[in-house]
Amino acid sequence: MNIVFMGTPDFAVESLRKIYESGHHIKAVVTNPDKPAGRNMKCLPTPVKEYAESKGIKVYQTERIKKDEALIATIKELKPDVIVVVAFGQILPESVLKIPKYGAVNVHGSLLPKYRGAAPIQWAVINGDKVTGITTMYMDAGMDTGDIIDKQEVVIDAHDTYGSLYEKMKIVGGNMIVKTLDKIAEGIATRTKQPEGFSMAPMIEKEMGKINWNDSAEKINDLVRGFNPTPGAYTSYHGEKLKIWEAEVINEEVAFAPGSVIHADSKSGILVATGKGCLKLIELQLPNSKKMLAKDFLNGHNISGEFDY
Repeated sequence: MNIVFMGTPDFAVESLRKIYESGHHIKAVVTNPDKPAGRNMKCLPTPVKEYAESKGIKVYQTERIKKDEALIATIKELKPDVIVVVAFGQILPESVLKIPKYGAVNVHGSLLPKYRGAAPIQWAVINGDKVTGITTMYMDAGMDTGDIIDKQEVVIDAHDTYGSLYEKMKIVGGNMIVKTLDKIAEGIATRTKQPEGFSMAPMIEKEMGKINWNDSAEKINDLVRGFNPTPGAYTSYHGEKLKIWEAEVINEEVAFAPGSVIHADSKSGILVATGKGCLKLIELQLPNSKKMLAKDFLNGHNISGEFDY
């Protein structure tokens, strides 16, 4: 089949790679514009653009496809059988959704209808879910409301972070989209209406990572995992933001107020009381400092009293 692929980050690259290797014909790729990054603020291509150009695939870039009449006209001229959308970062207008013969297909990082929105992988970790998955679906004008084609579960391990789950999910997504496209080409793809009931997975803001020590140790640990590797869960200690990158739940009730440092030494580490149970802090980071294991952190910092919240 002839395909126009739309995507931006490395999560989308795996799907693009699998489609390319499968033999389907990718007529063009649409991605977001290059953006400045790093200390020198040098403009860098999106991961999808970088991969597409390495394979000689034509690349189009747009800030707002809704307003880009020239690009929409170009897509019409390409006459794609399917538009594949993976983490594109823009909502497609009806004028684009109607172009392909078999519609637009999206790879979404949750088991729909759960977690519609921009950050389904992170919210699955933050909410302490044990299972999530990938859904391929036909796109419509709504936010992740289209008919389901295929689903595949992905187990969330106890030590999974947003980063590690992201890596697992993008591999599953790449394999699934090829199977879905093959089914569409063979005329055997099914359409299933999404059942009632859904959760929203809004874009993650830095402020959402602030730890409330009244929460249970398990809930705080889920927050830490869900904000690793970005943007980082944090607390405040003597007015400084202290990021917690890794922790461990200790199911032990103690007679300390939530946020109290129970003990802090290089041998036993840093143990903090929570609303239910205790949290052992394993990896920390102060502003303008590198990440450090607790035992190394304590060599240069004396921690006692309570964390602010």
